[in-house]
Amino acid sequence: MVFARELVSPEQMTAVAQWLNNTFGSIDHAILQFYHNVHEACGKPLDIFVQYFTKLGDGGIFLIVLALILLLFRKTRKVGFGMLGGIIIGALITNVLVKNLVDRPRPYDTLQEYRTWFEGIWHATIESEFPSFPSGHTTAAMASMTPVFLFCNKKKSWTAFLFVIALGATRNYIMVHFPSDILGGIIVGLIAGCISYLIFNTIWKKFEPKNSLLIRADVTNIFKKKKSA
Repeated sequence: MVFARELVSPEQMTAVAQWLNNTFGSIDHAILQFYHNVHEACGKPLDIFVQYFTKLGDGGIFLIVLALILLLFRKTRKVGFGMLGGIIIGALITNVLVKNLVDRPRPYDTLQEYRTWFEGIWHATIESEFPSFPSGHTTAAMASMTPVFLFCNKKKSWTAFLFVIALGATRNYIMVHFPSDILGGIIVGLIAGCISYLIFNTIWKKFEPKNSLLIRADVTNIFKKKKSA
């Protein structure tokens, strides 16, 4: 296995990255130790499942496609817009601002113990990686699921956050993120999702009474027209 760089010492990290490691180091290690123990107990079958599940967050593509599908239907359009807005806002905050400012190394770039755990699960070549904090996968998941929760029936829509938790857990399981990275992603995603909700809820209240094309268009109408013809 080829890594992007040698192990990074605390002195080589930014002040914020050092603070994160000092503040959350013990709990991060305890949680990653737990996931390593689960890996040791369950072995390859769970590794394969986790590796496929975590790909649902790669580049936010799955979530973007889901949002685009929701845009096709009148009843779900505002949810789709909310999801897309949250993903975009979350990506800007995470990838353009926070990751570059914090520049926290991945777990396997900070301790040999984490590197050994990582090598036991993820059998791939590591050529280059974005900084670790916050988790981009978790940010995208939280930023998209927050509008789902806020726009939909909250007695049921709270279950959307289970996806966020599960995806974050996979990032810890394969040792590519610290648990505190997941927490950071949840916070950034929550902020992004709430901003998106406020934006599109305001837009919807403005356009809905006018029953504009943005509101009333529905892909099912196309099939209804063809059936009538």
